[in-house]
Amino acid sequence: MKRDPRTILLTLQRCLKLQCPACGRAPAFERPFHVKAQCTACLVIFKREEGFFVGAIMANVVATEAVIMLAYFVCLLLISNEQTMLTILFIVGATFPLLFYHHSWTLWLGMDHLIEGLPQKGSRQ
Repeated sequence: MKRDPRTILLTLQRCLKLQCPACGRAPAFERPFHVKAQCTACLVIFKREEGFFVGAIMANVVATEAVIMLAYFVCLLLISNEQTMLTILFIVGATFPLLFYHHSWTLWLGMDHLIEGLPQKGSRQ
């Protein structure tokens, strides 16, 4: 399915705001680290079959690895003390996945929405 660039950018913007990628009118999370079962505004289903969000976990892992590598290269340029560098990398590796957790889930939902559309409650999957 071919998508308009404006639709892709709008979906990306909604995901970065942690909103429903389909409508953007409701948050995707009930509370920290707990995705809603469905959007309260447009009724698209967020929680699907078991294993659906393995992609969100993978996206979080890949993004974390990229950020650690970037931090490593910056540390190589700016820091000569190995212990300080390892401490910084440990802190980045421990905190970034927690900070990026919600975004990885909404970005995964957004990608699914753009590729095949999120199912609505009551519709056949």
